Amino acid sequence: MSQEDDRLKTLQIARSEVLTGQMSRRAFLRLGLALGLSAGTTALVACGSGGQTTQPAAAPTGISAGTPSGRLRVASEIPVQLDPAFASSDAEILILNHVYDYLVDVDAGNNIIPRLAREWTVSDDGLTYRLTLADGVTFHDGSPLTASDVVWTFNRLRDATLQLPTADLYANIVEITADGDTAVVFTLAEPNPFFLYDVSDNHALILRAGTTDPATTFNGTGPFRVVEYRTENRIDLAANPTYFQTGKPAVANLEIIFFADQAAAVDALRGGQVDLVLRMSTPLFQTLQQTPGFVAVQTPTNGFDLVRLRSDREPGNKPEVIRALKLATDREAIFRQVKAGLGAVGRDSPIGPLFSAYYSEETPLPPRDPAAARELLSAAGYPDGLKLDLHVPNSGDRPDLAVVLKEQWAEAGIDVNVIVEPESVYYGDNGWLEVNLGITGWGSRPVPQFYLDVMLVSGAVWNESHFSDAEFDALAATARTTLDEAERTRAYREIQRILIERGPIIIPYFFAQLSAHREGISDYVAKAFPGRTDLSVIAV
Repeated sequence: MSQEDDRLKTLQIARSEVLTGQMSRRAFLRLGLALGLSAGTTALVACGSGGQTTQPAAAPTGISAGTPSGRLRVASEIPVQLDPAFASSDAEILILNHVYDYLVDVDAGNNIIPRLAREWTVSDDGLTYRLTLADGVTFHDGSPLTASDVVWTFNRLRDATLQLPTADLYANIVEITADGDTAVVFTLAEPNPFFLYDVSDNHALILRAGTTDPATTFNGTGPFRVVEYRTENRIDLAANPTYFQTGKPAVANLEIIFFADQAAAVDALRGGQVDLVLRMSTPLFQTLQQTPGFVAVQTPTNGFDLVRLRSDREPGNKPEVIRALKLATDREAIFRQVKAGLGAVGRDSPIGPLFSAYYSEETPLPPRDPAAARELLSAAGYPDGLKLDLHVPNSGDRPDLAVVLKEQWAEAGIDVNVIVEPESVYYGDNGWLEVNLGITGWGSRPVPQFYLDVMLVSGAVWNESHFSDAEFDALAATARTTLDEAERTRAYREIQRILIERGPIIIPYFFAQLSAHREGISDYVAKAFPGRTDLSVIAV
């Protein structure tokens, strides 16, 4: 057995121990926080022989304008909510991204590209955006797309009474108006240099105005139409013969098949029941790297697993405790043990190395020092150490991360009780926002401002650590509104300093997005958030 095999076996044994007795059952509600797309510019492809090549994150080639042919079968988790305004998980966005369309999209190279909106203009003051729609677009029921549909969709998304996270995202919009049938105008209260990225938010799929039940009607403009939806195991789609983008879709039929866990999905790939698995844990990915007949794809992302302590109540309201957790953590060791070196080491800030213009290593991370951590805990009133419950969803490598943290923190006198829960329990009923200590997966976004605005500024809708810092808030506001790129860069660097010094969060790594497909399919370009991967270009 190799050293790596031994490491994986040790982690699996420890993981099974913490799992024992922890798998409760509740209503299957899912709140996937992995919003967004890749900020990476390349994807690493590990072939079945074990070699590696570089796949450029460019527009796919080889798409013909001929008749779609063949069937593509894709493994997915089980979707729960298929109303675009409320959907959030990978599985849900994957389906909706192919039934509906966004106004603009973001490619794998982090560039804004046209979709329903074919061109746009921005006023000099950054307050007015005018987007012109493509000609001849129709919904699946045959009705034409007009600017009124776009206005209705975005007004719904910013309706505060629906309690959607997009209400905050679009709170800066003063007015949305139709300029005839073919253009829509957004007027903002203050400049937002990232507004087009906001327009491409996962939820912002365009519905027909007046749609009363979008969760079941599936009347989109997208490249595929829903043929049959069997909630327990699959959704079958067929090519939209009137789709407005030439050459899409490449396949005649798309089957998205649901699996309860990633191991079962990988087994189906090995057995020939599916062609593509968009998401898997590191150990599963490593097994496919050496398996002939399959292509394993590693895509750099800014996605990360967030270890956070609530800072508004004991023990997290004591700065010494937060500093002690940071000093007790060996991020390099976590990156090697849990991620096997796939991705990048984290620095306790969501502004990762893929945001090269803003990422900074000016503020050093304190070296690991369990003895100093013990002294801080004693000064905070815990001379005999600290006992904490750590809540963890049972997805990806998060249970393994919890096991390693438990071992590392024990040296500092921090006794961790790991509670592994199904994702549906962890995220259901907003339980993840209530627990004192938790690990939450955050998906990759094309710009860093999203993380600040929804998870870290005071009162943010998903501020799970309940962090509140006036200096941080002011810097985040500057970064959000300034049209001066140098000023924004300075603000982001100061934000990184604050989070390293006093933020109640630990980000040990940025994970790579791991996927695999059988040999023989072409034009697959993986995105960091799997649900936004464009399946319509894939040929079989």
